[in-house]
Amino acid sequence: MQTIFKVFVFFFMMVFWNIMMIHAQEGSSLAGNWQGTLKVSGMELRVVFHIREGADGAFTGTMDSPDQGAAGIPVSAVLQDGQQVTFEIEAIKGSFQGTLSQDGNRINGEWRQLGSRLPLELEKTNQPAEIKRPQEPRPPYPYRIEEITFPNEDAGIHLAGTLTLPDTSSPVPAVILVSGSGPQDRDETLMGHKPFWVLADYLTSRGIAVLRYDDRGIGQSEGDFKTATLTDFVNDVLAGLAYLRTRKEVDPDRIGVIGHSEGAWIAPEVAVKDGKVAFLVLLASPGVSGEELLLLQNRAILKASGFSDTFIDKQLRIQKKTFQVLKSAKSDSVARERIRALNRQFLESLSPEERERLEQQGSSEALLEARLPILVSPWFRQLLTYDSRPVLARVSCPILALNGSKDLQVPSRINLSNIERVLKESGHKNFVIKELPGLNHLFQHAETGLPNEYAKIEETFAPEALEEISTWILKLANEKRGQ
Repeated sequence: MQTIFKVFVFFFMMVFWNIMMIHAQEGSSLAGNWQGTLKVSGMELRVVFHIREGADGAFTGTMDSPDQGAAGIPVSAVLQDGQQVTFEIEAIKGSFQGTLSQDGNRINGEWRQLGSRLPLELEKTNQPAEIKRPQEPRPPYPYRIEEITFPNEDAGIHLAGTLTLPDTSSPVPAVILVSGSGPQDRDETLMGHKPFWVLADYLTSRGIAVLRYDDRGIGQSEGDFKTATLTDFVNDVLAGLAYLRTRKEVDPDRIGVIGHSEGAWIAPEVAVKDGKVAFLVLLASPGVSGEELLLLQNRAILKASGFSDTFIDKQLRIQKKTFQVLKSAKSDSVARERIRALNRQFLESLSPEERERLEQQGSSEALLEARLPILVSPWFRQLLTYDSRPVLARVSCPILALNGSKDLQVPSRINLSNIERVLKESGHKNFVIKELPGLNHLFQHAETGLPNEYAKIEETFAPEALEEISTWILKLANEKRGQ
């Protein structure tokens, strides 16, 4: 009897335990914050999923990549089948698949994107990683802010932007900001940073009106970015200048252009075509042709990433052949096929170790397919052959050219020296060329200058760079007002 009682008690406890476990699993909802770390080519990238459960029991969510400055990426599907969990992120062609732990606090699985597969364990947390940007302006602002639009009549579009105006009754100097390559909003938002917002805030707080705008086809601006070329972007800036000259708060004789990276290529074109631009500020400006720049950039980034000289030479040989195809192919379809063949040739030339390291960044074939639309675009084809030096030689207004010593995208020494040489040979008298120590392509203080650092750095725009720009503009503007 005692034995039967013990068995009954044991059986009862097991049933009770199983019931408790079932209820625990039912109560361990996917809703919450899930954080983990991906290890890619020696880098650690944190990822955070914010999962919400609706009244109907359906899950929705967003994804953050704090170390890449990305936040709020929509999770297109949240699926659960027992302990198996899947998050799909269509916007970046990625997905996570894993197994939920018995206690409901961990999901052990795999991240998949563009052919690559990386282990990833997510842990539920009440304190997910946040993106810190201490320089981002906060209200109250010591100036006026207007959301505006201006027409580019030749293109038949309106561009949308923000005009910040010093709180004064006298006409003030002004600048229009021109962003770098790729689809950019008015703040030049990149890796969680808003460099143009920080720059506009700094300049306007010191008495300079600033117009920044969304690229055509981006944000609230009309038009088609995918089919646009450098020439189109030049015309957009000219339309912005025309708008600034209609504003009574702005002194029309003291309007300049600040261009960053590709925007610093566009600025001289604008100055030559417009003829009334008061000054140019060229930030990280290329001083070589597009093809030369891309080869310099690739070598510098691969070298800083620890790739061998042998691998870099192989990569650059294929890159040069790719550029030749883009310049000579009679159609996009022909160019695509030839570039695919070159990529296969490149992969076959790699050692097993080189190929393994390359594949850690994702399938080479998948990455190439993602890049092909950009490579064959009118914008990229024009960029390859573009050289700003002949245009720069025709600029007559004052120029300030700044670059960071750790810029790997537009290596400073060769580009700044070429800009200086062109200006001297053209007889230009009023220019300042300056390399700022320790700053990267975004004008942040950096360790290596590699693009994978941009998001991890809390600083958006180095104070000394902001000071150089504002001091030079105000000195010039004051001299011009006194004339």
